[in-house]
Amino acid sequence: MKPKVFIDGAVGTTGLEIVGRLASREDITLLSLDGAQRKDAGARRDALNAADLIILCLPDEAAREAVALIDNPHTRVIDASTAHRTSQGWTYGFPEWVGRETVRNARFVANPGCYATGFIALVAPLVHAGLIAATTPLTCNAVSGYSGGGKAMIAAFEGDAKPTAWQGYALGLSHKHVPEMQHHAGLSTAPLFAPSVVNTYRGMIVDVPIQIGSLIPSVSSATLRDCLAAHYAGSPVVRVITDFESPNLPIEHAAGRDRLDLFVFSNPVHTQVRLVAALDNLGKGAAGAAVQNLNIMLGVDETVGLKL
Repeated sequence: MKPKVFIDGAVGTTGLEIVGRLASREDITLLSLDGAQRKDAGARRDALNAADLIILCLPDEAAREAVALIDNPHTRVIDASTAHRTSQGWTYGFPEWVGRETVRNARFVANPGCYATGFIALVAPLVHAGLIAATTPLTCNAVSGYSGGGKAMIAAFEGDAKPTAWQGYALGLSHKHVPEMQHHAGLSTAPLFAPSVVNTYRGMIVDVPIQIGSLIPSVSSATLRDCLAAHYAGSPVVRVITDFESPNLPIEHAAGRDRLDLFVFSNPVHTQVRLVAALDNLGKGAAGAAVQNLNIMLGVDETVGLKL
């Protein structure tokens, strides 16, 4: 019997992206609710409990409420909200870091945040290898397409009163992704996170600049690159790019794709380095990651339905 999959919040930005990746799949049965049923608590409860696996594309509190509606011991959950990313009992859904077997065997999986995906992909293996001390104060600059802000930001950028071409935000230094960035990268100090949004629909660049002198002696840009390349060797989704020749890296580098590309750039005297991740905020940063996790949890090829 085909596994039954239900997307709670299927009409939101991430939900629609996931539906687009799953709609033509013949190996699953995609459950759905019409407009009236989505507002019916009983119908939602029935769908949540009828599914073998559910994907929550909801605000944090609504995601917690949805989990509370599950009254059976077998329905598995992928939560795309921020609600459970550092919670006990939840597996962090970054299989390239926590391990594919860990995701495959989990019942509750928290999909990573888009910015956090890039940051953790760059930093966690280097901290684990001892090349970056857990106490190192890191800065992360990042820019996203406006679809990362959901319906309200999409409406603002696509409405008559368009915002400027670029705007920084989270100026109070309390962005919701920071706790998972610190926790899953293994840092004792929260990174200084400076996100921004630009007037393009999708795409993301995450940039971690480092003074080599702040790292342990003998570490070089080549050491950092080799460590990342070794960690992600064989991954069909995460690539460490070693032959990038262009002087510029556009935000659209991975737009429309579900892959994650990592770069290590250094200055000519190798005293400074920039660890850079390029991804689609709706791809590996959201819907693509959810589908990858779903595939792993169902025991099929992790790339089925992905656009790499």
